[in-house]
Amino acid sequence: MKLPLLIIYFIGLGLYAQDVPYNPQTSKGELYEYAQFADAGKVNLSISEVLSAPNIAYNNLESENHSVGFTGDNYWVRFSLENSDETQKTYYLETARPITDLATMFQISETGIIIGKSGDQIPFDERQVKHRSTIFKISIPAKTTTQIYLHLGSDGETINIPLNLYDEVSFWMVNYKQQLFLGLFYGLLLLAGTIYLFFFTSLREKTFLYYGLYVFSIGLMQAALDGFIHQYILSDGGFINSRAVMIAAILSNFFLLKYSEYFLKVDTSLPNFKKAYNTIYAVLAILFIMIFIGPKSLELVYPISNINGLLSLILILTTVFTMRYKRMAIDPYFSFGIFFLVIGLLGFVLNNLSLLPNNFFTLNSAKFGSAFEVIFLSLSMTNLIRNLRLEKEAIQDEALQKSEEISQLKSYFMSNISHELRTPINAIMGVAELELKDQNNSVENRKQYQVIKNASLSLLSNVNDILDFEKIEKNELVLELDEFNPSVMIHQISSNWKIEAEGKGLDYTFDMDHDIPTTVVGDAERFMQILNNVLGNAVKFTNDGHVTFKLKCTAQPKSVSRFSMQISDSGVGMDREQKKNVFDSFNQMRLNHKRQFGGIGLGLSIVRHLVGLFDGEIYLESETGKGTDVFIELPLKSLSKSETALNDIQKLTVKPQHILVVEDNKLNQMVMRKLLSGLPHISFAVVNNGQEAIDALQKEVYDLVLMDLQMPVMDGYEATEVIRSGKLGKAIGSIPIIAVTADAMQETRKKVLDTGMNDYMTKPVSKELLLQKIGKCQVNPILKIA
Repeated sequence: MKLPLLIIYFIGLGLYAQDVPYNPQTSKGELYEYAQFADAGKVNLSISEVLSAPNIAYNNLESENHSVGFTGDNYWVRFSLENSDETQKTYYLETARPITDLATMFQISETGIIIGKSGDQIPFDERQVKHRSTIFKISIPAKTTTQIYLHLGSDGETINIPLNLYDEVSFWMVNYKQQLFLGLFYGLLLLAGTIYLFFFTSLREKTFLYYGLYVFSIGLMQAALDGFIHQYILSDGGFINSRAVMIAAILSNFFLLKYSEYFLKVDTSLPNFKKAYNTIYAVLAILFIMIFIGPKSLELVYPISNINGLLSLILILTTVFTMRYKRMAIDPYFSFGIFFLVIGLLGFVLNNLSLLPNNFFTLNSAKFGSAFEVIFLSLSMTNLIRNLRLEKEAIQDEALQKSEEISQLKSYFMSNISHELRTPINAIMGVAELELKDQNNSVENRKQYQVIKNASLSLLSNVNDILDFEKIEKNELVLELDEFNPSVMIHQISSNWKIEAEGKGLDYTFDMDHDIPTTVVGDAERFMQILNNVLGNAVKFTNDGHVTFKLKCTAQPKSVSRFSMQISDSGVGMDREQKKNVFDSFNQMRLNHKRQFGGIGLGLSIVRHLVGLFDGEIYLESETGKGTDVFIELPLKSLSKSETALNDIQKLTVKPQHILVVEDNKLNQMVMRKLLSGLPHISFAVVNNGQEAIDALQKEVYDLVLMDLQMPVMDGYEATEVIRSGKLGKAIGSIPIIAVTADAMQETRKKVLDTGMNDYMTKPVSKELLLQKIGKCQVNPILKIA
């Protein structure tokens, strides 16, 4: 075996004797100046054939990073290394790119041939030096010269032939610096890609998706170019490893175009450019397929994909320049990012073509370009986030404005609904009430009027529930505190539902504690609404049996009386599941009663809310088929006889009063005439609108005005503003004004008081409440009740 090796050694020495060996310590210049290379074509020669073939034409390397371009040929490089020292020297040779498929070193000496393997098509463990780059370890004995042959081959990728020779210390120092740089580079890519993918998951803006994927594909491509994919992921080499660079390159090209398209909004800003983008997408799809067809197609993919990448950059730059030419808004950071990407790739290409010197910056120009590109594009993305936030805020402001407009329209609509529904109810109830009090009517007629009144009360209750539900939704329902006699009100409500219950053939029992204060402070209307809804449910859901209403009153500290009410029935009852939802809105929809009992399903929901406003409690017990017991606790402040002003007011109401009634509805005029005409100490006049009211006040002296709000010609608000302005004189300007309206909205009450009226009451008009409010105005004519 030694004889053939010696023959090969001497043949090689003879063929290469005319070339000067390179001595790392004493030679001038760089190693590449002492080296030659040859193209062996598609033939895969052995070292023996190379050494014995006289027809191989060697050429000098032209630069420190000589490139032979995209090729599938086999290349051989030769040079000699001399060690003139007395001791053995060890060097590390860095050559070719990490993605070079085949890289084999042959060290020829007197003792034989030492073979070192590298390249990304062999298992990583078989490399002579376990390093991501193409590295060979060369040991030169003392006082000897050794010949080095390198065999390089690729599947169509560019082959570069740098020859960087390091001693052991220098090699590891360079390696550490590279690791630091690469750590920063890949860390930047990982951070940027992850952040913007997170932005996509929250904002669902595709610009963030494509940008994040582009950054990751750039990292994948650079990792393949740097040999990390082969070292850590595809360490066995093989089919996918040989195509990893092209797969990542095509993906990064695609995602860059998609990101630019969405960021620049090409669809809307430059729709004609969309065809160019789609054309490149089609080319990329074809190239992606060609990668997996075979070696010949793969060899074609390398140059075509590079040209396609160049065209993609040109298309993006053209898009940017066109938008700027057309004075379209474009983020400056995006332009800077693309500029650095172009500069980095240009430096990478020029270095591959040996047109730039081989140093740290030129070798990593693509990385520098990509890093600065990612930084500036990330800044452009922060601007996009800011713009999206501003756009979202603008949309929210617009939505808020529309919501406020809708809310105003809704309030206006509900106000009109309240007015239009309560106005006829007021007339019906007013006539029915007056006819019920007329002793000349027969018992049969009074029963019929009682039916009319009860039906009107039921309708009024539903109207109130609808209006209150809207207020509860907006959290605007508040109690209006006033003095009232709870006993009178409770008896009135109980009497109404007693008639209704007995009409259904039910036994109705009412048991009230006699020790009940005559005057309490609270919201009389809401107090009545609570009882009315609960008693109404008891009568409505009971077809046979009984309804019982019990009330007890317990005195508590600080002049508080606790009203404890129990309304029991023997009706349909509820099961456990129904009890869970009984206080929910529109509960009727959940019950399988097939509209047997009617109603809108808001009663108990509103009752619970009202009880809460009173700082009270409500709970119930029920069993299917056996009935329901509802328990209500309401604390109300009671007033002693010395504290109450009701008696004073009642005394004052006998003082002669001349009242101006301002009402446009003829039926309501009739009701007001009947209410006031029965009072001997009150005289009155009726006018149809605000303008007539002003004229009447100037012609005659009045003690008080009952003012409707919604009227033609001039409404109640406008008339009050004229009166309070003082234009009609000081006396007229201070006249008490009570709003009497069918509009029961909370906003209306506030507007009434803000306009300058003294008090407010809703239709249907209660005679007792009307007298009470007239009396209060006599006590303090300029008092505004808030």
